[in-house]
Amino acid sequence: MQIAEVNKEPRREENRKTTIEMKPGELNERLIAFAVMIITVADGLSNTRASNHIAGQMIRSGTSPALNYGEAQSGESRKDFIHKLQVVLKELRETMNALMIIDKAKMFRDSTLLQRTLKENNELISIFVTSITTAKRNDKDE
Repeated sequence: MQIAEVNKEPRREENRKTTIEMKPGELNERLIAFAVMIITVADGLSNTRASNHIAGQMIRSGTSPALNYGEAQSGESRKDFIHKLQVVLKELRETMNALMIIDKAKMFRDSTLLQRTLKENNELISIFVTSITTAKRNDKDE
C-alpha cells in the first residue's frame, strides 16, 4: 500500500464516501473507531523504551481527533470551527508519522492491522483537508 506524503493531500480511495456523502455522525463514528484502532496498536507494542514513548505519544495524538471533532461541532463561529478542524488535521498527521515509525522500525507484529490503520489515517487526513478547504471557501463567500 502506498501512503500519500504526510504533508500533502492524500488520494481518496474510490470505495470510501466523501464528507458530503456521509450521514450525520458517520465521521464522528469513524474517528472513534480510529481512536480504538490506535489504542489497539499501542497496546500491541512491546514493552521497550522506544515502544512506550511512541505508544504514549500516539495514543495522545490518535485519540485527539475524535475529541477535537466533537469540540468543532460546537464551534462558536466559523473561524473557531475551522481552527478546531485544523487541530484535528494536525493530530492526524502526527499520528501518521508515529504509525510510519512503527511500520519502518517493525515494532508491531500484526502488519494487516497496521496497514489498515495507516490507510484509515490517510483517508481521514484527506477528509479533513477537503473539509477545511471547503469551510475556508464558505467563510470567504459569506
